[in-house]
Amino acid sequence: MWGDLSGYVWGKTDQEIAVPVVNERKKQTYYGAIDYLEGELILKSYDKGNSKNTIDYLLYLLKQSPDQRLLILWDGASYHRSQEIRDFLDEINQGLSSDQWKIQCVRFAPNCPIQNPIEDIWLQAKTWVRRFCALIPTFSHLKWMFEWFIRHTTFDFPTLQMYGAFSKIKY
Repeated sequence: MWGDLSGYVWGKTDQEIAVPVVNERKKQTYYGAIDYLEGELILKSYDKGNSKNTIDYLLYLLKQSPDQRLLILWDGASYHRSQEIRDFLDEINQGLSSDQWKIQCVRFAPNCPIQNPIEDIWLQAKTWVRRFCALIPTFSHLKWMFEWFIRHTTFDFPTLQMYGAFSKIKY
Protein backbone atom coordinates (compact mmCIF):
# COMPACT_ATOMS: atom_id res chain seq x y z
CA MET A 1 0.00 0.00 0.00
CA TRP A 2 1.41 3.33 -1.03
CA GLY A 3 1.64 6.07 1.60
CA ASP A 4 1.42 3.93 4.73
CA LEU A 5 2.92 5.59 7.77
CA SER A 6 4.56 4.21 10.88
CA GLY A 7 6.25 6.02 13.73
CA TYR A 8 6.07 7.10 17.37
CA VAL A 9 3.86 9.54 19.24
CA TRP A 10 4.76 11.41 22.42
CA GLY A 11 2.08 12.46 24.83
CA LYS A 12 0.67 12.21 28.32
CA THR A 13 -0.08 8.66 29.40
CA ASP A 14 -3.43 9.58 30.95
CA GLN A 15 -4.77 11.14 27.74
CA GLU A 16 -5.84 9.37 24.60
CA ILE A 17 -4.02 10.50 21.51
CA ALA A 18 -5.87 10.17 18.23
CA VAL A 19 -3.69 9.67 15.20
CA PRO A 20 -5.62 9.72 11.95
CA VAL A 21 -4.20 7.18 9.54
CA VAL A 22 -5.31 7.50 5.98
CA ASN A 23 -4.75 4.23 4.22
CA GLU A 24 -6.02 4.99 0.76
CA ARG A 25 -5.28 2.20 -1.60
CA LYS A 26 -3.60 3.68 -4.61
CA LYS A 27 -3.46 1.33 -7.53
CA GLN A 28 -3.13 1.29 -11.27
CA THR A 29 -4.24 -1.36 -13.74
CA TYR A 30 -2.27 -1.87 -16.91
CA TYR A 31 -3.15 -3.76 -20.04
CA GLY A 32 -0.20 -4.93 -22.07
CA ALA A 33 0.36 -6.92 -25.24
CA ILE A 34 3.72 -8.03 -26.52
CA ASP A 35 4.59 -7.20 -30.09
CA TYR A 36 6.32 -10.51 -30.68
CA LEU A 37 8.34 -9.31 -33.67
CA GLU A 38 9.65 -6.12 -32.04
CA GLY A 39 9.92 -7.35 -28.44
CA GLU A 40 8.02 -4.30 -27.25
CA LEU A 41 5.06 -4.05 -24.93
CA ILE A 42 2.04 -2.06 -26.06
CA LEU A 43 0.88 -0.54 -22.79
CA LYS A 44 -2.27 1.29 -21.77
CA SER A 45 -3.48 2.18 -18.29
CA TYR A 46 -7.01 1.82 -16.94
CA ASP A 47 -8.72 2.26 -13.60
CA LYS A 48 -9.53 -1.47 -13.42
CA GLY A 49 -9.64 -4.67 -15.41
CA ASN A 50 -13.09 -5.41 -16.82
CA SER A 51 -14.85 -6.26 -20.09
CA LYS A 52 -15.38 -2.62 -21.09
CA ASN A 53 -11.69 -1.76 -20.68
CA THR A 54 -10.63 -5.01 -22.35
CA ILE A 55 -12.70 -4.12 -25.43
CA ASP A 56 -11.23 -0.62 -25.43
CA TYR A 57 -7.73 -2.10 -25.27
CA LEU A 58 -8.43 -4.55 -28.11
CA LEU A 59 -9.65 -1.62 -30.25
CA TYR A 60 -6.48 0.27 -29.27
CA LEU A 61 -4.37 -2.68 -30.47
CA LEU A 62 -6.27 -2.73 -33.78
CA LYS A 63 -5.50 0.96 -34.24
CA GLN A 64 -1.81 0.33 -33.52
CA SER A 65 -1.66 -2.33 -36.26
CA PRO A 66 -4.52 -1.61 -38.67
CA ASP A 67 -3.20 -3.89 -41.43
CA GLN A 68 -2.50 -6.86 -39.18
CA ARG A 69 -4.58 -9.67 -37.81
CA LEU A 70 -4.09 -10.03 -34.07
CA LEU A 71 -3.47 -13.27 -32.20
CA ILE A 72 -4.11 -12.63 -28.52
CA LEU A 73 -2.83 -15.22 -26.08
CA TRP A 74 -4.24 -14.45 -22.66
CA ASP A 75 -5.14 -15.85 -19.29
CA GLY A 76 -8.59 -16.92 -18.16
CA ALA A 77 -9.57 -13.72 -16.35
CA SER A 78 -13.34 -13.59 -16.01
CA TYR A 79 -13.57 -10.46 -18.14
CA HIS A 80 -11.61 -12.21 -20.93
CA ARG A 81 -14.33 -14.85 -21.03
CA SER A 82 -17.37 -12.60 -20.60
CA GLN A 83 -20.35 -12.53 -22.93
CA GLU A 84 -19.54 -8.89 -23.67
CA ILE A 85 -16.10 -9.92 -25.00
CA ARG A 86 -17.55 -12.80 -27.02
CA ASP A 87 -20.13 -10.45 -28.55
CA PHE A 88 -17.40 -7.93 -29.40
CA LEU A 89 -15.24 -10.60 -31.09
CA ASP A 90 -18.27 -11.88 -33.03
CA GLU A 91 -18.98 -8.35 -34.23
CA ILE A 92 -15.38 -7.47 -35.17
CA ASN A 93 -14.90 -10.78 -37.02
CA GLN A 94 -18.39 -10.86 -38.53
CA GLY A 95 -18.57 -12.33 -42.01
CA LEU A 96 -14.92 -13.46 -41.99
CA SER A 97 -13.72 -17.04 -42.09
CA SER A 98 -11.74 -18.06 -38.99
CA ASP A 99 -8.45 -17.83 -40.90
CA GLN A 100 -9.20 -14.15 -41.66
CA TRP A 101 -10.43 -12.97 -38.25
CA LYS A 102 -9.14 -9.54 -37.25
CA ILE A 103 -8.72 -10.73 -33.66
CA GLN A 104 -8.32 -14.32 -32.55
CA CYS A 105 -8.04 -15.06 -28.83
CA VAL A 106 -6.51 -18.20 -27.36
CA ARG A 107 -6.53 -18.90 -23.65
CA PHE A 108 -3.54 -20.21 -21.73
CA ALA A 109 -3.98 -23.30 -19.57
CA PRO A 110 -5.73 -22.46 -16.29
CA ASN A 111 -3.52 -21.50 -13.36
CA CYS A 112 -0.33 -21.67 -15.41
CA PRO A 113 1.45 -18.28 -15.33
CA ILE A 114 4.61 -19.92 -16.70
CA GLN A 115 2.88 -20.01 -20.12
CA ASN A 116 2.23 -16.27 -20.03
CA PRO A 117 5.24 -14.15 -21.11
CA ILE A 118 3.58 -10.94 -19.93
CA GLU A 119 4.12 -12.13 -16.35
CA ASP A 120 7.90 -11.97 -16.95
CA ILE A 121 7.55 -8.41 -18.22
CA TRP A 122 5.47 -7.29 -15.23
CA LEU A 123 8.05 -8.88 -12.92
CA GLN A 124 10.99 -7.15 -14.66
CA ALA A 125 9.24 -3.76 -14.50
CA LYS A 126 8.23 -4.16 -10.85
CA THR A 127 11.74 -5.29 -9.89
CA TRP A 128 13.25 -2.27 -11.64
CA VAL A 129 10.87 0.14 -9.90
CA ARG A 130 11.49 -1.50 -6.49
CA ARG A 131 15.18 -0.65 -6.79
CA PHE A 132 14.28 3.03 -6.70
CA CYS A 133 11.11 3.02 -4.57
CA ALA A 134 12.78 4.71 -1.59
CA LEU A 135 13.62 7.64 -3.85
CA ILE A 136 10.17 7.98 -5.43
CA PRO A 137 8.21 10.75 -3.70
CA THR A 138 4.68 10.09 -5.00
CA PHE A 139 2.52 7.39 -6.53
CA SER A 140 2.27 9.35 -9.79
CA HIS A 141 6.09 9.33 -10.00
CA LEU A 142 6.05 5.57 -9.39
CA LYS A 143 3.59 5.05 -12.25
CA TRP A 144 5.71 7.26 -14.51
CA MET A 145 8.84 5.20 -13.76
CA PHE A 146 7.00 1.93 -14.38
CA GLU A 147 5.68 3.18 -17.73
CA TRP A 148 9.07 4.63 -18.69
CA PHE A 149 10.74 1.27 -18.08
CA ILE A 150 8.13 -0.57 -20.16
CA ARG A 151 8.38 1.88 -23.07
CA HIS A 152 12.18 1.92 -23.16
CA THR A 153 12.89 -1.80 -22.82
CA THR A 154 13.04 -4.43 -25.52
CA PHE A 155 11.98 -7.78 -24.10
CA ASP A 156 13.54 -11.07 -25.13
CA PHE A 157 13.41 -14.08 -22.82
CA PRO A 158 12.76 -17.84 -23.02
CA THR A 159 9.04 -17.68 -22.15
CA LEU A 160 8.46 -15.37 -25.09
CA GLN A 161 10.35 -17.66 -27.46
CA MET A 162 8.26 -20.74 -26.68
CA TYR A 163 5.55 -19.66 -29.10
CA GLY A 164 7.68 -19.88 -32.23
CA ALA A 165 8.20 -17.35 -34.97
CA PHE A 166 5.25 -15.42 -36.31
CA SER A 167 5.39 -13.28 -39.41
CA LYS A 168 3.40 -10.22 -40.32
CA ILE A 169 0.23 -11.24 -42.04
CA LYS A 170 -0.91 -9.09 -44.96
CA TYR A 171 -4.54 -8.85 -46.00
